[in-house]
Amino acid sequence: MTQSHPAELDLADMTWPPPPYHPPVPPVTDEHGVRRFDGVTYATTPGYRPRLLDVQVPAGEGPFPAVVWIHGGGWLDGDRRYPPPTVPAALLHGSVLAAGLALVSIDYRHSLEAPFPAQLHDVKAAIRYVRQFAAELGIDPDRIAVWGESAGGHLAALAGLVGPGSANAEALEGAHGVATGDTGVRAVVDWYGVSDLPALAGHPLPGMPTGGEFPDPYDALLGGIEAERPALSLAASPVTYAQDSTPPPFLLIHGTRDGLVPFSQSEALAEALVGAGGDVTLRPVEGADHIFLGSPDIPEIVAESVAFLARHLNPGA
Repeated sequence: MTQSHPAELDLADMTWPPPPYHPPVPPVTDEHGVRRFDGVTYATTPGYRPRLLDVQVPAGEGPFPAVVWIHGGGWLDGDRRYPPPTVPAALLHGSVLAAGLALVSIDYRHSLEAPFPAQLHDVKAAIRYVRQFAAELGIDPDRIAVWGESAGGHLAALAGLVGPGSANAEALEGAHGVATGDTGVRAVVDWYGVSDLPALAGHPLPGMPTGGEFPDPYDALLGGIEAERPALSLAASPVTYAQDSTPPPFLLIHGTRDGLVPFSQSEALAEALVGAGGDVTLRPVEGADHIFLGSPDIPEIVAESVAFLARHLNPGA
């Protein structure tokens, strides 16, 4: 009897350790001509889940400017696919694409997987990845902006401010995924993000579960040794870097009755950016709580944010 053998493996196609990212595969094109690259691995680290991103590219001839969307969730939770419950994904995604902008939605390591600056490292890695594979993705590598909400707004602000001239720039840049390359951005939209962590040290977090099952988001983000917390808190604060270089244009949108991240956080960042000679617009949403709860103006807020990004990315160029 002849014993069958499995087909021989092509060892030429196998490497160890595996590469820290995967090039994008050909996209799926929907009935509207939008090209989608879903679940692309932009960075890997042994022992952690792969960091993934999705790309949606408008119909037509590119390359297109791109907006990197960074989700919220207190650095403990959240998913690249889902905006906050007050903002329908179809509204957010459709508005970006209709403006002639590509949308890059990213995941990043949560704080109990790895404390700060892992989250910023991942955002920077995603930007480097998009630039590295811009031709394959149909994106203009010179026209990239960031937009985030809550924890994602905090990370978007850091991504816009932390650059070559920043304190501890090398430590904050990271080398995950595509290890080197430019991570500068042309504009930042920050929805109700934290900007000054030391100022929040005594701020109570409303509605937090009791019994220790849900950790304090700030403690989880900073991790480390208690004695190191003050320095880490400053290092994780966007206001720390406002004076380090010429900031890109910022749009800050924040509910005036935000009980989770006080409106004063965006006021502080706006003041720091103005002091640095930056182009900043602070838009209060009167009476709105966190994630714009209580506001009837969600479509207008999205439209204002997309118009700001389109103005600075100039999609028709």
